[in-house]
Amino acid sequence: MIDLTTTLGPLELRTPLIGAAGTVGSVVDFSGVADLSMYGAAVAKSVSEDPWPGRPAPRLAPSGAGMLNSIGIQNPGIAAWVEEFGAHLEGMGAPVWGSAVGKNPAEFARVAARLEQAGVQAIEVNLSCPNLEGHGMFALDATATRDVVWKVRQAVDIPIGAKLSPNSEEISVIGRAAVEAGADWLVLTNTVWGAGIDVRTRRPLLTGLIGGYSGPPLKPIALRCVLETRQALPETPIVGCGGVTGGEDVIEFLLAGASAVCVGTAHFDHPRAASRIIREVESFMAEQGTTSIRDYVGRVEMW
Repeated sequence: MIDLTTTLGPLELRTPLIGAAGTVGSVVDFSGVADLSMYGAAVAKSVSEDPWPGRPAPRLAPSGAGMLNSIGIQNPGIAAWVEEFGAHLEGMGAPVWGSAVGKNPAEFARVAARLEQAGVQAIEVNLSCPNLEGHGMFALDATATRDVVWKVRQAVDIPIGAKLSPNSEEISVIGRAAVEAGADWLVLTNTVWGAGIDVRTRRPLLTGLIGGYSGPPLKPIALRCVLETRQALPETPIVGCGGVTGGEDVIEFLLAGASAVCVGTAHFDHPRAASRIIREVESFMAEQGTTSIRDYVGRVEMW
């Protein structure tokens, strides 16, 4: 019998798949179109303390085999989010994790505390969003990362993960800062900076000009981040994230050192993608004669 359970820090997940923040909405609405039993957890869209309007359209655009987005983390603010979704978080079919963003460490912590009170089972600290105070992205600076994670760790009792950026030149250094400050795992990674231009209108594809690039082309970049971080921090649990569309993508991330894997952009084309991916994972394991998904974690064979 195939065992898909995996361990992520203090948590045990029934499958290695996690619904990525920003692609499964509040999770409450996503439950109406997808089978959440396929996921070990699902991460609700990031929320801030006050409402953020996001950027004007166009803010999504296809680009090659991937997708550009410049949403600006539009959200109603934590109070409105809790009022609308808080009562529905139980019984979703999968554990619901919250995703906190903020302009400074104290705001991250206040949002995380409200999410915990609302009943989420873990917090993803979205350090790879823009710092609106004008000092760049938190996840590009080890000190800023440490300050945010430490503040959140003091504010909540539930497990927390730190979502980092592939744009970092030293992602394992940033990861170490997050772990030392109290992160139970690292999420590697978010989107990479990208841009596109419509050659007929001569306008950028996004009103924000520069956006996040996601989808299959991101996978080699995310895998590099997982491999580097696993080598530098071998005891740190990792969630691989970037370009997962099929079962072998999941296995590849696990071999690189991830214990769980996010499915993100694939949801936009196929909201029920997780069911197919799980079938492909099980088929691969049967073909290879393995019975536990944990047997793949960190088992890449180096030359």
